[in-house]
Amino acid sequence: MTALLEASTVCKSYGAFHALTDISLSIADGEFISIVGPNGAGKSTLVNVLTGLLKPTSGRVSFRGADIGGIGPVELARRGMARGFQLVNIFPELTVRETLAVAASSRLKRIANPLRSLSRDREVNEAVEEVADIFHLRPRLDQRARALSQGEKKLLDVASAFALKPELILIDEPTSGVSTGDKHTIMELLIAACRKAGVRAIIQVEHDMDLVARYSDRIVALQAGRVLADEKPEVFFKDPALIAAVVGTRPPQVKHKTSADAASFMPAHVN
Repeated sequence: MTALLEASTVCKSYGAFHALTDISLSIADGEFISIVGPNGAGKSTLVNVLTGLLKPTSGRVSFRGADIGGIGPVELARRGMARGFQLVNIFPELTVRETLAVAASSRLKRIANPLRSLSRDREVNEAVEEVADIFHLRPRLDQRARALSQGEKKLLDVASAFALKPELILIDEPTSGVSTGDKHTIMELLIAACRKAGVRAIIQVEHDMDLVARYSDRIVALQAGRVLADEKPEVFFKDPALIAAVVGTRPPQVKHKTSADAASFMPAHVN
């Protein structure tokens, strides 16, 4: 499989503090990767380095073969990688339509006044409605974001990233704050959206080990800024010492992936 994103011996230091040390990983076409680890393990720093928000102190991060160290999320989005956030990153007074239009206008380079573009630009409107359909948000298009449920707000945040038409998407705890009963619904909708949108790979940062077990192709575990393990779920969850070191909980039952799960999210051109 072709590597989309690679980190090679990446280190990130703040003075004498080493947040990341010799991190190497590769994400290929069609993979769903989960990054896990205890608080302080370096997950947030790694995500910020992988998405160009931070430049590594040493080592190299490349996306589709090009060095992306420190280029910033805006330029990275133009190149085909987008990021959703753990804390819903939306403006509460904008409507769903307006929120999606900001992202779509950025991709289409109508960024001087994206909301004006919405009222006049058929291509922006079509992009907004396409993404709204994928995420089942069309009935909410003219509602203000503050009126949405927490689950719908999470979907809107991720949908905004999808409006950038990424090849790779990184999502930070996509079901945080969502009821247990809705978590799998949101994840399966996300997987289905990836299929429709042509996303080639997904990286998620996640604490919920049931979600990690069910949807991951590989699990990258961090501890103290280092890669402790990079394994398939069936291997990862058979190691009690590893589970205790990373999350301090009993391993969940690893279920066989269904058609709605991560192994099947790849678009046809990837298979």
